[in-house]
Amino acid sequence: MSYELNEALEDGMVCPKVGDWSVDKYRLVGLYCSLFSTGMKNKWDKRIYIDLYAGPGHLQIKNTGKIFQGSPLIALTVKDPFDKYIFCDDNPEKLSALEKRARRVAPEADMVFVGGDCNSKVDEILSAIPSYSSTNRVLSLCFVDPYNLAIRFDTLRRIADRYVDFLLLFMEMDANRNRALYSEEESEQLDDFLDSHNWREKWKREMLDGTKFPDFLAQEFSDRMSSIRYLPVPLHRMRRVKSQGKSLYRLALFSRSQTAHQFWDEVLKYSIDQSALF
Repeated sequence: MSYELNEALEDGMVCPKVGDWSVDKYRLVGLYCSLFSTGMKNKWDKRIYIDLYAGPGHLQIKNTGKIFQGSPLIALTVKDPFDKYIFCDDNPEKLSALEKRARRVAPEADMVFVGGDCNSKVDEILSAIPSYSSTNRVLSLCFVDPYNLAIRFDTLRRIADRYVDFLLLFMEMDANRNRALYSEEESEQLDDFLDSHNWREKWKREMLDGTKFPDFLAQEFSDRMSSIRYLPVPLHRMRRVKSQGKSLYRLALFSRSQTAHQFWDEVLKYSIDQSALF
């Protein structure tokens, strides 16, 4: 099994520069999107792709200068396209560039573009998801790729009221860099991320036992997802990506379905097979 990213051409619109580790991330996302969209095609009436931090659709690798498609265009160009796409981003320039690129790549696709922070635009995102009924069974895949630990658990919980799988990027780098700041009583960032005001006391106990802060947060978040009926996700099933020996993030799947986790097993096998490339 393999998945290769599609290269893109310079088009004069915004194109963020990223580290080469992003190639790994988008290959994994592309593979899961392909498995999901094809595997669920004949089992659900509608398959919806949601990207809460969509970006402009193109990205440039710093050390090579190559331009690749980002997650929205990856999802638009899978073998069996989704029935509807919902893209959200709080940067107007990036969202405008994404719309132009997306309509160029997939002019026939049903797409909705939501401008603003996904945490404040959740009502608009939910209204764009088709209603579920016995004759219109709707399954969504929601990709969550924030720049830091900015996603609020309540946002995911509201979206999870529908039939939704989440592919979520957990930023270990942000957790390590801002541990002291986030641990302050006045900080609400992780209170919102974990939907809890009591996590600090538990962290103090686990810190004494040698637990690393990113590990603690990732497990706490997984436990919160379990509280809304998602299958438990242990740390070893979160795909870790490193750069120069430092762990940058974990990519994790949250689903209520064993079938989705079987797809994720294929992604994990692929990531091990491809590890020599990165």
